[in-house]
Amino acid sequence: MLADEADTKANSGALADDLLLPKEWISSLITFIADALPAWRDDSRRTGETGENKLSAQLCGRLNSVCRHTPGWDFLQFRREEPSESDGRRAIDLVASPSGNIIWINGRSYDHYQYLLPIECKRLPTPEDKGRDPREYVITDSGSTGGIQRFKAGHHGDQHERAAMIGYVQANDVAHWHKTVGIWIDDLITSSVPGWSVADKLTLASHDKTTRVATLASTHDRTKGITSYIQIDHLWIEL
Repeated sequence: MLADEADTKANSGALADDLLLPKEWISSLITFIADALPAWRDDSRRTGETGENKLSAQLCGRLNSVCRHTPGWDFLQFRREEPSESDGRRAIDLVASPSGNIIWINGRSYDHYQYLLPIECKRLPTPEDKGRDPREYVITDSGSTGGIQRFKAGHHGDQHERAAMIGYVQANDVAHWHKTVGIWIDDLITSSVPGWSVADKLTLASHDKTTRVATLASTHDRTKGITSYIQIDHLWIEL
């Protein structure tokens, strides 16, 4: 009797088995997120929000629900405002993390105290508030709060080879912002801003005009990190 009770107590906090996943699985994770975007946007129960924090909180909740109810994805969770692994003073908008399992990818283990994918979220266009830089998706003149800029500086994702950015398109469309972001980067190159080159430009991978979701990709040199570069997958949704 006592032995049975001891076994029950010991096992009550037991977690699931380890999962060994190929390095390429991160691409499947990014596709999973992209596929969830249209239903999140169109959910009649979702209140109409415009602010980045509220939109990202709603998206985090939706992604967690989808994980729990989709076979083969229930070993994941999403979290908001996660402290950076290298600098706890900085917070990452959204992360994907194991939920119970220990996940092994490319010889590295991840548990539920760590994250698999850092995700930065930005509105397009940037709100016209005092002190905001309209190029915030890419860079800011003061500080280092630009989306891509944070990854290039190693402030976000320095312990990861891949990251993602979600663009909440609230005016114009994907084609407009792809062109505009390209112009911003061209201007940085022309102005000889250190660290920026034509290699930083975004490539459009897909654009579904029915769901109004696009995927883009970019690769950037960075000043610090486990590798000398970081690959960013950009998921843009027209709201």
